[in-house]
Amino acid sequence: MNRLANETSLYLLQHASNPVDWYPWGDEAFARARSEDKAVLLSVGYSSCHWCHVMAHESFENPEIAAAMNDLFVCVKVDREERPDVDALYMQATLSLTGSGGWPMTVFLTPDGKPFFAGTYFPPEARQGMPGFPEILRHFAEVYRSRRADVEHTAGQVNERLLAAADRAPSPDGLERGPVVEAVTGLAMAFDPVQGGFGGAPKFPPHLALEFLIRRLWDRPGDPHARQMVETTLHRMADGGIHDQVGGGFHRYSVDAIWLVPHFEKMLYDNALLARVYALAHRVTGEPRWREVAERTLDYLLREMQAPDGGFAAAQDADSPGGEGAFFVWTVQQLADLLTRDEAQAIVLRYGVRPEGNFEGANILHVAAPMEMVAQAVGPDATLLVASALGKLYSARSSRAAPARDDKVVASWNGMAIAAFADAGVILRRRDYVDVARRTAAFVLDNLVIDGRLHRVWAGGGPKHLGCLDDHADLIHGLLALYEATFETRWLAAARDLAGRMVELFADPDGAGFFYAGADGEALIARTRDIEDHPTPGGNSQAALVLLRIAALTGDGALAERAGAALRLVADDISRYPQAFGTALVALDFATSPGRAEVAIAGAPDDPAAAELIAAAMAASGPCTVIAAGDPADASAADAAPLLRDRPLVDGRPAAYVCRDFACQAPVATVDALTALLSDRAEAPPA
Repeated sequence: MNRLANETSLYLLQHASNPVDWYPWGDEAFARARSEDKAVLLSVGYSSCHWCHVMAHESFENPEIAAAMNDLFVCVKVDREERPDVDALYMQATLSLTGSGGWPMTVFLTPDGKPFFAGTYFPPEARQGMPGFPEILRHFAEVYRSRRADVEHTAGQVNERLLAAADRAPSPDGLERGPVVEAVTGLAMAFDPVQGGFGGAPKFPPHLALEFLIRRLWDRPGDPHARQMVETTLHRMADGGIHDQVGGGFHRYSVDAIWLVPHFEKMLYDNALLARVYALAHRVTGEPRWREVAERTLDYLLREMQAPDGGFAAAQDADSPGGEGAFFVWTVQQLADLLTRDEAQAIVLRYGVRPEGNFEGANILHVAAPMEMVAQAVGPDATLLVASALGKLYSARSSRAAPARDDKVVASWNGMAIAAFADAGVILRRRDYVDVARRTAAFVLDNLVIDGRLHRVWAGGGPKHLGCLDDHADLIHGLLALYEATFETRWLAAARDLAGRMVELFADPDGAGFFYAGADGEALIARTRDIEDHPTPGGNSQAALVLLRIAALTGDGALAERAGAALRLVADDISRYPQAFGTALVALDFATSPGRAEVAIAGAPDDPAAAELIAAAMAASGPCTVIAAGDPADASAADAAPLLRDRPLVDGRPAAYVCRDFACQAPVATVDALTALLSDRAEAPPA
């Protein structure tokens, strides 16, 4: 066992028995590199990464390759999910040096942490135009020994590029609504009109761009371009092999352009974001299928991803013990052995099962025929037969050797899960989902906020690593969604506290948005920014969005100014690359929405009359509406949400106060009057 045996990260523990003399990231490794005048070999990956496993088996478990690594370098292993600040910095360096990136990431550093060569996966011997890893090791060890001036020159150039990338300035212009309108056209240019999504293979779920498009449909249900992109993509993803047809939930991405063959890992963030998108789509379109997909996805998270200590686990592995995808695929004979004849026929027709298979001799189930066609073949009980068969397949699959689960609880990703369960709970009228959001939020706040400082990871029974920008912004996002689902002041008060710490620790002192790592964190060679979505929300944009929402609830103009500067930091990028800036577009939509409404409901949320007003406000509100509710007799409600201040009952009855564009309407006490006020909202000119 090497030094990684003392770590709690599943990914690091997966390498604890390597013959490589791995160090975890820290001063000890770099001190040794300086004392022995050796370069550092930095290897970054994560527990559910297929190619990380491949390189580990081929190279890091190979005694001869490991001996060369130990002899020539000081070797450092990093879990990118635990140390996203380290990962982000050296991924920027890898992109700068090679033009592409990914994991496993392999970077050669000087003893002061400056990169001079980088790559991703290297095979154990030369093949397909790639040099073998041993050759790479020998070459760069010799370069470091004999061409030190060249190494220092390259490292200096890369470091200058990293510093320059962080030195951004906001646009001097004010925020404009034009990019929100133009983004629909920009997204349409990259849209695949047949298969949905954007671009070709590999194809990733575009959850954040979809959320933006759904918000456009909210105000403009007749927008044909937004509707086609949303509906085609949601249908194709739900039909595809990327969607686990048996157990629910979504795999990370498809290796093809048709959503059929997935990269089999399942990530908490993908499923939280997609569940919320499907729920929002149901809210806007009324399509019942989107409700079904949202519920299946959230139920999968509850069934298979709840962590033992609380919250939700990070990921399920891409690899199964029986081989890649073995846990999820089926042969014709397996179906015949498990199902009745009619059930097997229904599954074969519905999910495109073939004797030769579609993945290494077996079948990834995908929706290949509508139920009407299946019913023509097997009879009117087709829906019942498919449901019965899927239940049997899930039960049989549960006895297979399952992919490993990474049980660490990541603050950022749990924030997304809180938002998904809270919003879906309201939209789908599932109070049990809201209760899940409550429990998750309580766990994260109680266990990951230590002396007011949010930590990123709960693992091994305790908190680890200081939280980054996305941890704060995504958790605040979840807490705000939970507040608007419950109007319990704890969640809004916690969101405001975290927002204050976020500004204190991550805001650029010059007003240029936010840095990714906190000012109290480890000083790396450069301080990076989290600008675009990738595939989680870009931290800078998510921070802007949550600050705008808090400002609307509290009247804090300083927070709105911070948010505006963060959006002006990416103003040019939003217009050029809308697909990579879905979160920024949502925030810009909120910031520039004409006639955006703030609704304050005076009345105890458990009062039936107040509850009716709350339900009416939620049903009639647009995507840029904020709602606060509380009993005027409860001072803590107005302390948490100043929007409630000086909002008394009307003639002893609960009432709703609607404000727009710095002007407030007279309070109303009936559902019809409130609905009329919220329905009469100004809209932007047609796109």
